[in-house]
Amino acid sequence: MNRQPGPSPLLIACALGIEHLALRTGDRGGAGGPVTVLRTGMGPKAAERSVTRVLADPALGEAAVLATGFCAGLAPGMHPGDLVVAEETRDPRGTVAGVGTDRLVKELARAVPGRTVHTGPLTGSDHVVRGPERASLLATGAIAVDMESAATLLSAVLTGARPVAAVRVVVDAPEHELVRIGTVRGGISAFRVLRSILPAFFEWHRSLLLPRR
Repeated sequence: MNRQPGPSPLLIACALGIEHLALRTGDRGGAGGPVTVLRTGMGPKAAERSVTRVLADPALGEAAVLATGFCAGLAPGMHPGDLVVAEETRDPRGTVAGVGTDRLVKELARAVPGRTVHTGPLTGSDHVVRGPERASLLATGAIAVDMESAATLLSAVLTGARPVAAVRVVVDAPEHELVRIGTVRGGISAFRVLRSILPAFFEWHRSLLLPRR
């Protein structure tokens, strides 16, 4: 007789206080297991330290890990409030493939109908990307950039085999650069979208627990 898998933990990692606030005040119903929302702090080194430390807890030994928060879009035509599902994350230390990206795209479309969902490589940076640097990163094939996702996913898989993914909300783009998050319409739009997509994360996590056919 095949034993059905029990509830497994989900670790959702973000960097900024405003991202953490959005995730804490979003709809937390429908989780398929214990959920931890971790604020890592800003930058790849902070993400690496925080994720490695938290996953050392035996209770999170088999946790799925999802990196989220805001990002900068690289491709023309992106708008604040658009979503990015990473097919892979990249930084100088390595590349990590996202798991279940098709399911994430489907669930995000259901959670926030009308929002554009982009898929492709998400690249890491150790600083905020502005102006002409966007074009250089776009030339590598990446569609968006942030400071923590690549470090989060790489740290997660280095601690043990586990499903990982990254979903980011575009807060600025080539034609819509922000000076400060939360002070203009683009930042407010991204905050509202981030608050709305927790159910999609939970459905993705639940799909990982289904028996393989």
